[in-house]
Amino acid sequence: MSFFKKFTDRVTKPKSNVSLRLDKNTFNFGDKLEGALTVSSEEEVDVTEIRAELRCDEKKKQYVRVSDGHGGDQWVNKTIYRENPQASGPIHLSAGYRGEFPFSTNVAGGQPSYSGDARTVTWTIKGVVGIKGRPDVTSPTAGIQVAGAPTTITMEKIVEREVVMIPCQYCGGLFPQTVTTCPKCGAQRRA
Repeated sequence: MSFFKKFTDRVTKPKSNVSLRLDKNTFNFGDKLEGALTVSSEEEVDVTEIRAELRCDEKKKQYVRVSDGHGGDQWVNKTIYRENPQASGPIHLSAGYRGEFPFSTNVAGGQPSYSGDARTVTWTIKGVVGIKGRPDVTSPTAGIQVAGAPTTITMEKIVEREVVMIPCQYCGGLFPQTVTTCPKCGAQRRA
C-alpha cells in the first residue's frame, strides 16, 4: 500500500453509514431508553465498537469579569451527564454488509430538558461506529425530551402542641417550660 493511500485512509471516513432508531423520544428519569443502530458498509473495515452516545448538556449565561474590571455575560457550556451504551464490540465488516444492533440504557442522571432566557438543558443521542485507525462514522444527532421523575404525593401529619413559656427568675426572659436553663442568661431553672 502506498504512503499516500495509507495517509488518506487515516483522515477520510470509510464508506459506511449508521442510522439511529429509538422506540420513543420522551423519557422520565429511571426510564429505559431502547433503540437500534443500523450499520451498512460499502468497503471492508475493522470496527472497534458500535455504540450510542447519550449526552445531557447545559448552556447558561454567566457574568464574567475581565482583568481590567469590566465584564459581561457569556454563554458557558457544560456536559452534565454522558453515557455510551455499547451495541457491539470489535467486528469486521465486509463490503456490502448491512446489520442492526440493538442497545438499551437507563436515563439515570443529568437534569430535565429545559429552555429559558438564561439557561437551557438539552438531551441528545447519536450512533457511532468506531473504526480502527480511521475517523469514526456517526449518525445525525437526535434530540430527546427528558422530564423529571414522576411526581409522588407525600402526606404529612402536622402535630400542634402548646408550649408554656415561663419567666427566668434572674433576667426576666421567657423560655419554654421544658427547658432547664435560660437561653438568655444561662441560669438554671428552679422547680
